Amino acid sequence: MAFKDCREEWYDPVRKVAVTLADATTAAQTLAAGHLSGPVATHFLAKALASVAVLGAETEEEGETVILQMKCRGPLGGLVAEVTREGTLRGYTERKILDDFDGMGRPDPKKVLGDCEIQVTRSVPGRIISRGISTSLDGYLAGSLQRTAVMFDDASVTDDVEVLAARAVMIEALADSDWRDFPLKLDLGVSPRGIMKRLGLANAELKRTAPLSFACRCSAARAESMLAALGEEERKGLPPAVDITCHMCGRTYTVKTK
Repeated sequence: MAFKDCREEWYDPVRKVAVTLADATTAAQTLAAGHLSGPVATHFLAKALASVAVLGAETEEEGETVILQMKCRGPLGGLVAEVTREGTLRGYTERKILDDFDGMGRPDPKKVLGDCEIQVTRSVPGRIISRGISTSLDGYLAGSLQRTAVMFDDASVTDDVEVLAARAVMIEALADSDWRDFPLKLDLGVSPRGIMKRLGLANAELKRTAPLSFACRCSAARAESMLAALGEEERKGLPPAVDITCHMCGRTYTVKTK
């Protein structure tokens, strides 16, 4: 079966190495359409969705989410990607269309993102479980989580904004492992078993798999409640109906005000 729209957790008991992979292709395609994003914004959002899906493998509590937020000095501005314990994904980029880069082939992260700050937040309703800030996901794993691990992510998006793939992988040597053969680069276009082979993890076994999909918590009822929270004087100045757009998924709701 093709590795798509799911997360897999592998473990090599001999080398004591854990590998978590995620593919978020369909969720990335759905969000690209919802936000009317160009190929470059879609490329970076697709990578972020796959990465946060990997980080979400350890969610345990009901209602728990992991949010990956990136603030960039480059023209993209930044992005947000979120995964729930149930494996649902949503997110957005600050800018959707980048005229200087769209249609110019594979984007250069240094030119599109510039210097970045990454924040990863795990939370449940009403409580933050953990929060870490770094300049990279590898830095977050090493600094905030004190883990010997690396992450790779990649996406393939056509100039017509067709998402061909959105994948990420985290490779971790556990505390009692002496394995340090971390690659500098890794081709994520091969099968999970192919990745294990390239890592030299001949005894790796698939321990768990979970589906990944797009879903957003926005709704017409929530849009209506936002307007209901306005004061009477504020509502008087509104037209008979207003459009409210969810910044996380791009869906628009038309709500009557009178």
